Amino acid sequence: MFFAARFIAAAIVSCATVFSQAAIAQSFGPAQRAEIEAIIKDYLLKNPELLQDVMQELEKRQVLAESEKAKSAIAANKEAIFNSPRQVTLGNPKGDVTMVEFFDYNCGYCKRAMADMMDLLKTDPNLKVVLKEFPVLGEGSVQAAQVAAALSLQDKSGKKYLDFHQKLLSSRGQADKTRALAAAKEVGADMARLEKDMNGPEVRAALEESFKLAETLGLNGTPSYVINNDVVIGAVGLAALKERINTARCGKAAC
Repeated sequence: MFFAARFIAAAIVSCATVFSQAAIAQSFGPAQRAEIEAIIKDYLLKNPELLQDVMQELEKRQVLAESEKAKSAIAANKEAIFNSPRQVTLGNPKGDVTMVEFFDYNCGYCKRAMADMMDLLKTDPNLKVVLKEFPVLGEGSVQAAQVAAALSLQDKSGKKYLDFHQKLLSSRGQADKTRALAAAKEVGADMARLEKDMNGPEVRAALEESFKLAETLGLNGTPSYVINNDVVIGAVGLAALKERINTARCGKAAC
């Protein structure tokens, strides 16, 4: 019975598409449509639990479709996602797996996820980490991202940027221009250059690139990750990130 219900659920989902396409070429008459609708309605009323199977089947298909769409988007924008000259790269620049994080300095989940990134940087010598500013939480976030992007222009090693990143994400209160500039000063930034660069074309281009990539990948919140050809939405935790990295590296959750 369970197998039959699952089969019928899949059939109903498939038939919905088939009927909608077939109707274009050969439509049913009013009486036939009414009879078909009555049969389906009667069956569903007698077997309401089937709707759960239908929804699960639809969800599976949607997840699969979104995954395939994301993989296509990643493949089409590979260089900009993983190797943009405007990004900050940490860890092993020649690592066998790359984890890209889109983040916002005012995102509470990003603050908690920072510990996951730091753990991965310390424990995985073959991981390349890319950070992309994605300020979606207001003007303060945009200002903080401008300061961060400007700092990256004068810090090719990424060391000062990482110190700044940790300070700002671990601080209390809302990140904004004042807090971001204070954090940049603490890590030894050239403040005159930074304040000039933060409103310059290179910083603007970096932020525009991040937003364009996020839109292409279907990202609308932070943190969001790209791990090789896989998109991960949300602060999923250290264990889940390790599993995704291992899957990218060796095809399974544990290498």
